[in-house]
Amino acid sequence: MQVYFDNAATTPLYPEVIQKVSDALKKYYGNPSSTHHLGRKSRTAIELARKEISSFIGANPQEIIFNSGGTEGINSIFYSAFHDLKVQRIITSKIEHHAVLHCLPIHDKKIEIQYVTIGSNGLIDLGSLEHLLAQPKGKTLVSLMHVNNEIGTITDLKKCGQICAKHQSLFHTDAVQSIGKLSIDVKECHITFLTASAHKFHGPKGVGFLYIKRNSGIKAQILGGAQERGIRAGTESVHNILGMSLALKLSYQQLDQNLKHISRLKARFISRLKGMFKELIINGIEENEHLGLPHICNVTLPIPRKKIPLLGFKLDMKGIACSQGSACQSGAPKGSHVLDELQKDSKDEFPSFRFSFSKFNTVQEIDYVLKSLKDIVSD
Repeated sequence: MQVYFDNAATTPLYPEVIQKVSDALKKYYGNPSSTHHLGRKSRTAIELARKEISSFIGANPQEIIFNSGGTEGINSIFYSAFHDLKVQRIITSKIEHHAVLHCLPIHDKKIEIQYVTIGSNGLIDLGSLEHLLAQPKGKTLVSLMHVNNEIGTITDLKKCGQICAKHQSLFHTDAVQSIGKLSIDVKECHITFLTASAHKFHGPKGVGFLYIKRNSGIKAQILGGAQERGIRAGTESVHNILGMSLALKLSYQQLDQNLKHISRLKARFISRLKGMFKELIINGIEENEHLGLPHICNVTLPIPRKKIPLLGFKLDMKGIACSQGSACQSGAPKGSHVLDELQKDSKDEFPSFRFSFSKFNTVQEIDYVLKSLKDIVSD
């Protein structure tokens, strides 16, 4: 049996999206910047996709910039913040994605970096954010991810946005793990910048979008042509953009039923894991769907130490795809920086696994993984 429980790393495409991409490759081959009828045809398709995507997050179409995905979008925001917006301070957290954290030390050392306090469950301390912003430090960019990619904790964007607006600070959110899984209104949440990747919501890889609030002052980082409002040069990937638009549409059309289905899967998984492992540790939020995304289940398994080295390998041999840490960390000599931050006082060296679910997963798969874990540990 093949079981894919690594949806936080990437998701399988909707069948409809595969068909859409295939059709678009045949139909929309004209360069969107060309003025002839084939170019105009491609341009019209892109602009309709831009309009549709913007509608799902409460943005205006001209505020959506297509790019290659979340990492490029995050780098664009930070580069512009340092060079164009003259930001003097960054406030973020130590459990952000490395696309954010690795942007910080390579820029001007005069920029002050501050970190909000994080609870042991991975939730942002809003009082800490308020306290930091109350200290006058010049123009500030706050960057906090909506859903943590390793433990699934949800940041209250509305409250964070209100605090940022109160202190006239720019607010960026890495929404790569939440777009298509949670509702977001960029205006209601006072968001200045938002980054997203299609492959996290059953769309194609290599395409994403960046929300940039109108008149924010962002300038181009990739230079060349005048594509994407002059913000991101390069011929647009028409077929991928259309596939992304359809994937987002399908995700939001099925949002409620997907959340209910995945919540049931996670509840069953955790309940039965607790029966197998009396000292099981849930990393993040266990039950409250308003605080933790049901798609992600990160657990520390108290198993015999002699079983630890080959546990991941044996799961893979049984056809089970899951993750130890994020996809960007797989194979790295260091463990998860998120769990390291949350488990500072823990002396346990038991393995932590991230099992992440999608609408395509089933109860039968949950039971198969549980049985496989039991067999591996008792072997």
